[in-house]
Amino acid sequence: MNIPPITRRVLLVIYNPRIKGNGNRRLIEVTGWNDPDLLTASYIKDLRDASHGYANFEIVERLEVDRFPVNADGFVYDGDEYIHCLRSRGGFHKPDGTDYHRILADFDVINRINRRQIDEVWLFAFPYAGFWESTMAGPGAFWCNSPALTNTARAQRRFVIMGFSFERGVGEMLENMGHRAESMIEPLFRNLRGEANLWERFTRYDKTHPGRAEVGNIHFAPNSLRDYDWGNKGEVRSRYHTWKNFPFLDGEAQIVDASHWGQGDTRAHHLWWFDLLPHIEGSANGISYNWWQYVIDPNTAP
Repeated sequence: MNIPPITRRVLLVIYNPRIKGNGNRRLIEVTGWNDPDLLTASYIKDLRDASHGYANFEIVERLEVDRFPVNADGFVYDGDEYIHCLRSRGGFHKPDGTDYHRILADFDVINRINRRQIDEVWLFAFPYAGFWESTMAGPGAFWCNSPALTNTARAQRRFVIMGFSFERGVGEMLENMGHRAESMIEPLFRNLRGEANLWERFTRYDKTHPGRAEVGNIHFAPNSLRDYDWGNKGEVRSRYHTWKNFPFLDGEAQIVDASHWGQGDTRAHHLWWFDLLPHIEGSANGISYNWWQYVIDPNTAP
């Protein structure tokens, strides 16, 4: 049975500073990188489609910022300096971690979360901006492909901050969400063993479970031999198709290869993977059969 869709309100912040030495043009114009608005629209549609209509993200405020983010150690790039590093392919500041607490303060994020004006934050920037792909804040925040943000418990609920690069594409944005999904779902099954641990079953691939592959994880398709090996043409036996009938997972393994998930295309593989996440009513062992609810709303996690 289909489940009612959910809408999540997003604050979108785009760091696109002007570069004085390049006619005071914006960084995206100088570099020719991707339009973050087009990336965002495609990403929102992909998530809605891959979640079978459940996940609906809405940009409630878009801010384009004419500055570089501040690093955790206080460093801030000068625009011309950054372009020099980019063109010389070196000299970038290390470490490159962002000061997330400065971001929370600059955009009044926690108050907006508490007033329920927004549910999460999406940040767009450039290579070496220092963003995590995803990170969680708020009371009881936990690992979300990065350590939880400390000193954020005055927020009345958990929320996620996503970090994207407009140098990359929608496929990489989906990968960020894939790692977020892994972080959200795996802990749900930490006390279950054997076949009752459905996450362990879902993420099996042939390299680690010869002859027993199912869907794999966001880096490893059923036949992958290494990270990002989504285009592997080797044939293996997999039961990924049984997840289309969840929770009824009986069925014989079938011979599969990269043609089943996009011939190595990052975006195609990730959409295939997301499409197979359980998304129906019901539960077992206190865990919802709609895994998407945990991916989208960290406050639903036990």
